[in-house]
Amino acid sequence: MLYREDIEKREDMLLSERAVKSSQTKGRAIYEEPCKFRTEFQRDRDRIIHSKAFRRLMHKTQVFLSPEGDHYRTRLTHTLEVTQVARTIARNLNLNEDLTEAIAMGHDLGHTPFGHNGEMVLNQLHPGGFKHNEQSLRVAEVLECTPSRRGMNLTFEVRDGIKNHTGSLPAATLEGQIVKISDRIAYINHDIDDAVRSGVITVDDLPKSALELFGYGHRERIDCMVSNVVSFSDGKDFVKMDEEHSEQLNLLRSFMFANVYKSDKVKKEEDLLKVEVVISSLYDYFLKHPDKIPEELRMLIDKDGVDTIVKDYIAGMTDRFAINLYSELFVPKGWK
Repeated sequence: MLYREDIEKREDMLLSERAVKSSQTKGRAIYEEPCKFRTEFQRDRDRIIHSKAFRRLMHKTQVFLSPEGDHYRTRLTHTLEVTQVARTIARNLNLNEDLTEAIAMGHDLGHTPFGHNGEMVLNQLHPGGFKHNEQSLRVAEVLECTPSRRGMNLTFEVRDGIKNHTGSLPAATLEGQIVKISDRIAYINHDIDDAVRSGVITVDDLPKSALELFGYGHRERIDCMVSNVVSFSDGKDFVKMDEEHSEQLNLLRSFMFANVYKSDKVKKEEDLLKVEVVISSLYDYFLKHPDKIPEELRMLIDKDGVDTIVKDYIAGMTDRFAINLYSELFVPKGWK
């Protein structure tokens, strides 16, 4: 039988000196007695997986709005693919896989309905703006609650990795940096896969220099990117690709923005207008009727302000919940 102390001893003996050991965590905002069997980072991972916010990711858009077909990625499958890539990199760099997995599982908890389009609308509506990484941290620290606890009370290292999985600031740990590059590797590749499947682009449309470096197949490209991250970062105090691979990855990213993410073939103008109408209408409605917000959020209004709580409520919605709620509030019954 393995106990937590045994796992911690294994980490101390086997993991790289650059890894964050579970026994060396900076801890939680509120102290908790250690678990008999699980390390602190394993506990964080489990809390995230069992959260309501994590379950809602299965009904949140990744790229394609209301896709016809069962094989397109959602925000949940994106999260799982990021986690798989990140664990592979962490394992091969001999860093802490459990910490890496916890950060990866939680990095998109605060994402809006309707993908980045929903994020852009909320960013325009909310006085404080909106960034999904900051909202993911707020979900973990405040919004996800049980009858006995508000917030998940995650460790410092997991919270830091969630907040800094995107943006200009690096995560404080190499495990957090792994999640940041894994997020980009995962979404660029799986979004290419979805875009090719939908007929929006073909593989031959992709930049030739990137294909020649990374490969023409989905698995081949991911393998090349992961291998480069591991080989270039081994023994160093950072996790990233070398300059050549980074340039080509950014070239693929630019191509995807121009030809997929902002393409009217993927997101028709009328669908984008619908997203704006749904989110802005719900936002205005709950500003005027805060009493209609669920009690577990409503009780935070005095502390955080009604604008923030309305933002929290809408950001937490799934695509279908937002659409159904909009229909219930604004569409006459006879028109349905």
